Amino acid sequence: MARSDDGKRNFALRETTGSESSVFSGRTPRQAALKAARRLEPADGEEAADREDISLREKGTKKVHHYEGWAWVEDAPDDKPDWMPDRITKANVSKKGIEHLEEI
Repeated sequence: MARSDDGKRNFALRETTGSESSVFSGRTPRQAALKAARRLEPADGEEAADREDISLREKGTKKVHHYEGWAWVEDAPDDKPDWMPDRITKANVSKKGIEHLEEI
């Protein structure tokens, strides 16, 4: 398993066809899945958000981490920094399992 000096690992976003479109990095698969979930179409609130399947293959391995992810938009906190917009996209994920591929 390939890790960078800062402990981050790379995870490729897998499409239903098996192709890989984007790469997200993180120390854990969940961290990378949260980054992928923030790219989903956000709803007006967490309860209204559509759940979508997210599959991430850890680069250098045959492991595919499966998540259910959703994103929504909400008001930024009152103590936000000046550069942050008034409305921000938030996301959450729920792990569904790990699949071990026969070949990459």
